[in-house]
Amino acid sequence: MAADEPLVLGIETSCDETGVGIVRGTTLLADAVASSVDTHARFGGVVPEIASRAHLEAMVPTIERALKQAGVSARDLDGIAVTSGPGLAGALLVGVSAAKAYAYALDKPLYGVNHLASHICVDQLEHGPLPEPTMALLVSGGHSSLLLAPDITADVRPLGATIDDAAGEAFDKIARVLDLGFPGGPVIDRLAREGDPKAIAFPRGLTGPRDAPYDFSFSGLKTSVARWIEAKRAAGEEVPVRDVAASFQEAVVDVLTRKAVRACKDEGVDHLMIGGGVAANSRLRALAEERCERAGIRLRVPRPGLCTDNGAMVAALGAEMVARNRRPSDLELSADSSLPVTEPHVPGAQHGHGHSHDHDHVHEISKDNLYS
Repeated sequence: MAADEPLVLGIETSCDETGVGIVRGTTLLADAVASSVDTHARFGGVVPEIASRAHLEAMVPTIERALKQAGVSARDLDGIAVTSGPGLAGALLVGVSAAKAYAYALDKPLYGVNHLASHICVDQLEHGPLPEPTMALLVSGGHSSLLLAPDITADVRPLGATIDDAAGEAFDKIARVLDLGFPGGPVIDRLAREGDPKAIAFPRGLTGPRDAPYDFSFSGLKTSVARWIEAKRAAGEEVPVRDVAASFQEAVVDVLTRKAVRACKDEGVDHLMIGGGVAANSRLRALAEERCERAGIRLRVPRPGLCTDNGAMVAALGAEMVARNRRPSDLELSADSSLPVTEPHVPGAQHGHGHSHDHDHVHEISKDNLYS
């Protein structure tokens, strides 16, 4: 870690985790998270208004905790990065507003970055600089995507994505059908270790010869599992929860890893990075390792704590923006709930006219009216 490497604070509030991370170059100094997941568990899913209010309450204490953990002062920072999209509009707005306030008060450059690109960049904190291009499989509650990134700060290309339910969403829905609570991923992973993944032949979506090779679909699988469970219950039979969990999980990770390895081969990329919350799943990691080794592909997966939403990933991408002299965002930066992955960051206007594109911006603010 060199003292001249950029010191950047990152803020992540796209869903229900208030994450604040601090990195110097590719070295992680602090990773503070305040989660509202327990509050949402009562409702069986994330409630946007509750998430936004929780971010508001947690923001300043979490930033102070991260600064203390890193042993740095806010004035030492070389930049402030924040997730500007995609995500829940209200939740994003809290993080973007906080980042703009800190950037303005400290007179530091501001970088609005993409949530998905951040999930890829976080791997630098564990395994060193990303290869170029990087092939990434991102799997979470809201996204299942195959991405090719020749330059994580400026060039991210979508190869395939989910056409309905994301992988993490399917885990949550099946957990609900099995009365396992929320979030569903960790409990299904745990129960599946004691079950038989071959007990029930659940379908593998979009794996036919005429199907889109890199797209994902988990809605049919979810319906198939739910109907199987309902039929057992209707017949008065006990549902073998562990076998259902194992067979369902196997169907998901089989498709994810099969398509990811195929994309690597087709694009001539000799490594695969897996990120997002579902990347913490033990079976996904094991099967990916097995298939990548067989195909001569090097696998890069961050530790589970860096796979779920966190501020470290945002800081990592922000530090890369600073290191590569990318243009900062300006104080008209908006929270953009549908920011496309093809925009790794939202640069400010070169001549001070502000950033503008056709997504659903929810907030506009300028230096002139910040305190008016």
